[in-house]
Amino acid sequence: MSSDHHDHPELPPPRTEEVADDVFAYVQADGSWFINNTGFVRGRRTVLCVDTCATERRTAELLATLDRVAGPAPRTLVNTHHHGDHTNGNSMLPYAAVIGHERCRQEMVRTGILRYDGLFEPVEWGDLALAPPFITFEQRLTVHVDDVRVELLHLTSAAHTTNDVVAWLPEQRVLFSGDLVLNGCTPFVLMGSVAGSLEALDRIMELEPAVIVPGHGPPGGIEMVDLCGEYLRFVQQSAERCSAAGLTPLEAARELDLGPYAELSDPERLAGNLHRAYAEHAGARPGDAIDLPAAMGDMITLNGGRPLRCYA
Repeated sequence: MSSDHHDHPELPPPRTEEVADDVFAYVQADGSWFINNTGFVRGRRTVLCVDTCATERRTAELLATLDRVAGPAPRTLVNTHHHGDHTNGNSMLPYAAVIGHERCRQEMVRTGILRYDGLFEPVEWGDLALAPPFITFEQRLTVHVDDVRVELLHLTSAAHTTNDVVAWLPEQRVLFSGDLVLNGCTPFVLMGSVAGSLEALDRIMELEPAVIVPGHGPPGGIEMVDLCGEYLRFVQQSAERCSAAGLTPLEAARELDLGPYAELSDPERLAGNLHRAYAEHAGARPGDAIDLPAAMGDMITLNGGRPLRCYA
């Protein structure tokens, strides 16, 4: 395992930001594929961590930061959803109680460690073992870090995935959103739902968070929710129009002008998002199975036929 902070020196190392008293965001730049954020809540007797990282190296750096800033290893680990950039490092916290949605556990057991070799540029994943949540819930669960209340909420049946969970600290008004909210990155709903994501964003707005730690990109405010919602409505409306015109999702993705969303990272996600939006326009329910290999193939095609950029 490399001791360098990253195999891509053009990117800065992760940074730790205290977003409220004893509440920290661990932010990994540049937030693109498999470069996620985590976070933690520091107590006197315990530490709660939100998500791990995609690789052994990155999770080891997270744990070193936790040890330096928060003390002993976390006793509680919350997974916001099953994707590997948020769960691959779970096994490196062997003494933590791992909490997630019931379907998060099911998906992790079904798929194993998610690496997507061949879809992305080569990644040094390291020595990783599957460690799904062993405490699961369906709608909501409350945990405490000393006197700090952390509400784990499943906001809708499918959004980014079928098993998204947010960690909401109502007194501090801090929300760890997982990949329901991204900052500077193209939203991605291929494995969930466009309509469901919009519903989840509405529910996040109702919480009125002061600070949102997104799944990718720097922490910010409610304006991130607005931008994600605007992009997803653009996808939804484009799918209706382009489907009626007889265009395939890939043809639509090639013709559409991203306009204000062109500067978001990973623009090839448009093809995958359109596959989901087309399915919903044709009557699919949120989270219904669709042809994921075809959608991912279209993303590679939209990316010029090259594997997707991945700096994990």
